[in-house]
Amino acid sequence: MQMVATPRHTRASVRLLDLADPLAPMRNQFFLPRGVIYLDGNSLGALPKATRGRLDEVIQQEWGDGLIRSWNESGWIEAPQRVGDKIARLIGARPGEVIVADSTSVNLFKTLSAALALRPDRRVILSTPDNFPTDLYMAQGLIRQLGVGHELRLVASDELAESLTDEVAALMVTHVNYQSGLILDMPGLTRKAHEQGALALWDLAHSAGALPVDLDAADVDLAVGCGYKYLNGGPGAPAFLYVARRHQASFSQPLSGWMGHAQPFAFVPDYAPAEGIARYLCGTPAMLSLAALECGVDLLLEADMARIREKSLALTELFIELVESRLRRFGLELVTPRDTTMRGSQVSFRHPEGYAIMQALIHDGVIGDFRAPDTMRFGFTPLYLRYVDVWDAVTRLRRILVEKTWDQPAFKRRQKVT
Repeated sequence: MQMVATPRHTRASVRLLDLADPLAPMRNQFFLPRGVIYLDGNSLGALPKATRGRLDEVIQQEWGDGLIRSWNESGWIEAPQRVGDKIARLIGARPGEVIVADSTSVNLFKTLSAALALRPDRRVILSTPDNFPTDLYMAQGLIRQLGVGHELRLVASDELAESLTDEVAALMVTHVNYQSGLILDMPGLTRKAHEQGALALWDLAHSAGALPVDLDAADVDLAVGCGYKYLNGGPGAPAFLYVARRHQASFSQPLSGWMGHAQPFAFVPDYAPAEGIARYLCGTPAMLSLAALECGVDLLLEADMARIREKSLALTELFIELVESRLRRFGLELVTPRDTTMRGSQVSFRHPEGYAIMQALIHDGVIGDFRAPDTMRFGFTPLYLRYVDVWDAVTRLRRILVEKTWDQPAFKRRQKVT
């Protein structure tokens, strides 16, 4: 049941939603600073309590006592595939179709290179100008390396379907837009790409762990995603990539490192790719980060994704209603779709002083983030966010706007990370 707020809501009535929330016990499995309302899980997930103990175990026992023996005895060498199979359950993939490795940017380079190699007679990569910049940068860098006339063609999201022609080698888009939270039609666009002979590569950075995804049902060819947002893997957590089983034997990737070799410990001079998804490995797995990511993924697997999505929509709907009913006169412009079927697990508002307002809000204990030029972005992570947190966040935001406490030089001074 989706819970939609009305102007008659009070803090007490919102608190009743928490008492009826089936996901409420999950909050106790995270470390959350006292007095802080965390609305930035779409940038960096909160710390699961299990992670600290698991990292202590890896550091003290597996690394400290086991030393190099732990590659075999503690299953380190299988970790990229093991955690990949767990993530597969969250994104509608089968065992052996997902592997954890490197960063989202590096994985995008690998998978996009593979897609272009499979369509050698085509020269166009189709994307949108509001795609996450690293995706566009990596495509631009790959095109410079190829040097054979490839083109990154950018069109508006609502023009993607009509722009998929027989010139396109790969459609490269993000499932949930990082600024607005708009969800693109994965099954429809993938089907249109296939009708034109193109491959579909999806970035799941803002959808994996936040809403139901079914890559196999949508017939997706390739996908990438990060581990530090809704998967709660920690800062700089390893990313993951997906290759549909039907492509794995014919796909190759340019970063042919030793861990992607068919026999990495044969130490032969010539490269031979491993079978299946393992060929997308490159260097040695980062075991401390992988262990932390596995804790975050395991925690998500304890919850039901349908309930996560239901609560996500209820939280975002409540936030939008409260902002628009209580802060109407302050000029906040909603960027995020009102249609819940097109909304990810975030809400964005524009304001000319968005950066300063967000810094004042963070100073007051409500942590969101800012995306240039003028967007305040609020992420809603159902596993640890309460409905009363939404009410209190809007109350603090209203106080900042009423009192204009944001209008200070300290809040207008841009930091390196926004």
